[in-house]
Amino acid sequence: MVLGTSSGAGKSWLATALCRHYARRGLKVAPFKAQNMSNNARVVATPVLASGFAAGPPQGETRPPRGAGSHTQWATVGAEIGSAQYFQALAARAEPEVRMNPLLLKPERDTHSQAVLLGQVDAALTALPWRERSARAWPRIAAALDALRAEHDLVVIEGAGSPAEINLMASDIVNLRIARHADARCLLVADIDRGGAFAHLYGTWALLPEADRARIRGFVLNKFRGDADLLAPAPEQLRKLTGVPTVATIPMLPDHGLPEEDGFFHP
Repeated sequence: MVLGTSSGAGKSWLATALCRHYARRGLKVAPFKAQNMSNNARVVATPVLASGFAAGPPQGETRPPRGAGSHTQWATVGAEIGSAQYFQALAARAEPEVRMNPLLLKPERDTHSQAVLLGQVDAALTALPWRERSARAWPRIAAALDALRAEHDLVVIEGAGSPAEINLMASDIVNLRIARHADARCLLVADIDRGGAFAHLYGTWALLPEADRARIRGFVLNKFRGDADLLAPAPEQLRKLTGVPTVATIPMLPDHGLPEEDGFFHP
């Protein structure tokens, strides 16, 4: 799982790279992000009941049951997922689908967003206050992740924002709750180009519950410019403080071709 110290740290890019890396090794890979807030969406095919009386599989299901034929008529319609998971699926050499981004929040104004659950607009979920959405959406999110894990050798999970937003931890469905549900090993990535990366990494780690700190297996410095030797002795000092090594320093790649998270880069 790829976690970040903030929005824009490089989670989506790193998750995309990991999807392609593991696909090249011959593994069956799928990306996953429980909740994405973005107006950068892509349309993918998804099954719905052909009769039109349901906008998708029943509660607790995320796709038609295998062998559903003569008694259940399914049609294929367009559904939306975040563009990051769409491109991650392509990097993984997988078919993009709604389970890879079960909840898409499309901002409409500063205090309101449209909720798209498993590819379809969910009016009831949209109408709920922000903190009440997680309880309603979680069973479908967990089911989507469980199904992907059952069908693939590896699922590359992307978090959102920072896992250390202590005002949001109680209603979290995209960072620590997902990591616990999947018992995921995590990388924590920071944008070093903006300055303060080591403080961001240490502060994020320190604010996590102790049991969740153990999930962090490595720190990643993203968007680095210059001579990497100048980073010393900071990575080693950080390891002594946290027990977590800095496992990668990724150079600045301004023209990687992937869309940025519009909620962060286009206020």
